[in-house]
Amino acid sequence: MNAPLATAPVPRLTSLSHGGGCGCKIAPGVLSEILKGTARMPMPPELLVGIETADDAAVYKLNDEQALIATTDFFMPIVDDPYDFGRIAATNAISDVYAMGGRPIMALALVGMPISVLPTAVIGKILEGGEAVCRAAGIPIAGGHTIDSVEPIYGLVALGLVHPGRVKRNADARPGDKLVLGKPIGVGVMSAALKKEQLDDAGYARMIAVTTQLNTPGPDLAALDGVHALTDVTGFGLAGHVLELARGAKCRVALDWQAVPLLAGVRALAEQGFVTGASGRNWEGYGSDVALPAGFAAADQALLSDPQTSGGLLVSCTAAALDAVLAIFRRHGFEHAAVVGEVLPAEPDSALLIVR
Repeated sequence: MNAPLATAPVPRLTSLSHGGGCGCKIAPGVLSEILKGTARMPMPPELLVGIETADDAAVYKLNDEQALIATTDFFMPIVDDPYDFGRIAATNAISDVYAMGGRPIMALALVGMPISVLPTAVIGKILEGGEAVCRAAGIPIAGGHTIDSVEPIYGLVALGLVHPGRVKRNADARPGDKLVLGKPIGVGVMSAALKKEQLDDAGYARMIAVTTQLNTPGPDLAALDGVHALTDVTGFGLAGHVLELARGAKCRVALDWQAVPLLAGVRALAEQGFVTGASGRNWEGYGSDVALPAGFAAADQALLSDPQTSGGLLVSCTAAALDAVLAIFRRHGFEHAAVVGEVLPAEPDSALLIVR
């Protein structure tokens, strides 16, 4: 009697990807070099938001009451659990709709999987995770596209609607504005520890909780007159997305580092060397635009440029609107939302981001 064939063990999802989550993004400096020679087509007047300021999504005016938000986001695994991977990727993709001040209406799935390596049941769990998040957001996955790829890739095209008068760009901050961050940072550090099997169960639970929390405050924030700009913090790290805001508004930003909320335990992990390669690439791309205080620790610098996957909303608002902004975050369950800085007038020969 022949012995049954041995079943090959299912590999860890993170072992199949060279980088996970939004840490897969092309570094800011390299991306700028790639895009600088591309042709710029004339944009129709209905295109309210395009590529000019590296905003979170494109916005196209349909009529006087509605504008369509269109965005896409996908990446390789940041965790090994397939269901959690699907949830994180879907939450991250839908976030860009909320970051424009809109409400999602539907999604399309983008799926690339190594079919000869991963069992179909594992791939199915990834898709189930994405579907669960879309149900929570109240939207269907109405279609998509699949390919057989070398690395596992999952994400969504996310579509939403917003009133044309409530579109919130990342480029409309004003001097005197305060900055509010909706979620704690440190996801990249945690993912680095996880990949090396050094993240405990409590840390993993915190990581999943923050990366699967939908940024639902977006539409309510956009409805406030005192809110001038919105974006979300993802692969370029807190510093990178603050710099995008500063460049778009032609202003400077002062960041109060001690006020920035961190995921519990991440500073200790960063001090132990659990940082992603993307953090260093981010810093190489924009570190010259950042002024750090004397004695700023290497671990803090790594956290400042740490790539966030499904990160929090960053709000630029008047001081008078602060209480209302924080109340909206609290009402939606974002208890760590905090005031982290302020927008300053432009000044020649000054860094765009001043860390205090």
